[in-house]
Amino acid sequence: MPRNFCRLPSGFGVVKVCVSGAADTGYCGLDAFDKAKEVGREIAKQGGIITTGATTGFPLYAAMGAKDERGFSIGFSPASTEREHVETYKLPIEYMDIIVYTGFGYVGRDLLLIRSSDAVVIGCGRIGTLNEFSIAFEDRRPLGILEGSWDTDELLAHFLKSAHRPNDKIIFDSDPKALVERLIEMVMKDKKETNPVYNNHDVWSSTGKDADVIL
Repeated sequence: MPRNFCRLPSGFGVVKVCVSGAADTGYCGLDAFDKAKEVGREIAKQGGIITTGATTGFPLYAAMGAKDERGFSIGFSPASTEREHVETYKLPIEYMDIIVYTGFGYVGRDLLLIRSSDAVVIGCGRIGTLNEFSIAFEDRRPLGILEGSWDTDELLAHFLKSAHRPNDKIIFDSDPKALVERLIEMVMKDKKETNPVYNNHDVWSSTGKDADVIL
């Protein structure tokens, strides 16, 4: 079991990092599998939890990588039940410790997925990935755009330039390890500045009652 399993060594709480990407990676290039798995590994190595849309392709590869390091994986399904998830949506249940059956279809699932995550990694993707990007952008979640042999990163860079909407919480990087490190650092900074949590040696709370240390 990793020493820092689901706990950042120098921080408080657990950072949940969403990995967004194409369910069909046939358009992504040869390095999609390896890069997705590396993203998942790095999330687990750094004590975070990986969240995905409980789907196939890029997010599933990332979940596989997280499980390689005995990380914890949460999937948000568009289905309302496990049977609907498997039989109707044809989605996997492997490599996920918990699946939240939202029952809201893909659009509603995307909203709950992003709202339940502290940061988002955008890999190779299509329309669904762009929807998750837009939600994270509007919610000002820290966003990491993974550069690769695909063109998603280039399209997003063009979109951001054309949108004229400054956002200092978006980073681009081709190195999965560096990308995850930078995202978690950004999340921890945000937590300390906008959502303080106190350590009273028994529980983590937001009230500070009987707390000795303010993190």
